[in-house]
Amino acid sequence: MVDAPSNLGLRPPRPGTVPGCYKLAGALRDQGLLARLGARDGGVVTPPRYDRGDWAEGDGVFNAAAIARYSSRLADRVERCATPGAFVLVLGGDCSILLGTLLGLRRGGRTGLVYIDGHSDFRHPGNSPSVGAAAGEGLALVTGRGQPDLTDIEGLRPYVRDADAAALGMHEPGDPLLPEAREAVAVLATVEEMRATGCAAAAQRALGAMAPGVDRIWVHLDADVLDPSVMPAVDSPDPGGLQPAELVETLVPLLNDPRVAGLDLAIYDPDLDEPGDGARLLADVLVEALISATRAPGPSRTS
Repeated sequence: MVDAPSNLGLRPPRPGTVPGCYKLAGALRDQGLLARLGARDGGVVTPPRYDRGDWAEGDGVFNAAAIARYSSRLADRVERCATPGAFVLVLGGDCSILLGTLLGLRRGGRTGLVYIDGHSDFRHPGNSPSVGAAAGEGLALVTGRGQPDLTDIEGLRPYVRDADAAALGMHEPGDPLLPEAREAVAVLATVEEMRATGCAAAAQRALGAMAPGVDRIWVHLDADVLDPSVMPAVDSPDPGGLQPAELVETLVPLLNDPRVAGLDLAIYDPDLDEPGDGARLLADVLVEALISATRAPGPSRTS
């Protein structure tokens, strides 16, 4: 279990404040997550200071240089921890931590991604004039869409090919970027579509879409995939999300696949949840899903 408490990719909730998702990892650790999972402690990758300076709309992604530096450091930690047979749980942070986790795996070869999120996160300069917050551009950035200082770190663009990416759980009303994302990635299923087929079946379809050349897969989990009735403590809560049991049903087939090298959890904001109900819920979901997944032996994975 590795802490990646970066909030560099989110807009300030209010002028003069910073996003509170950097407290996610501490809140989950306070739920006894390390001991409940019997996990090894991979430590903390401390992020740079959150400082947008004199950034203005049209300047590209804010905090880009800091995100790039942090991504390389997080990649070092993930690469070191993701030994054959290991499973790495990364506690964020915002969705921009995905750049570092995937970079760490990409150094070792072709990587797949299952992107579980309430939003498509497919904003990029080709479809929007308001690029700025990397956390809202996560799927676009990791598939190579966007400014090179974030999409081509170490010359490894893209970190995930379109054909090796699947997206699950979108439920933002009227998301204008959803059609383009659906066209780009191998599989995309909204919450409504997942319920129509069954959440486990949707997860299996995502896994089945990975090309034979993919030997390691990463799972990205944004807390806003959950319905705000159970998870309001996120920056962009939208109705129609998954219920906790449905999220567990989605995760178990993914975590049971021996190609899955790890998962990152992002966006939960303890500042919006003084009682800590969200932290308890997320810890319970992770424990249930990880313990329920009985990983069978599979093909060897590169480190």
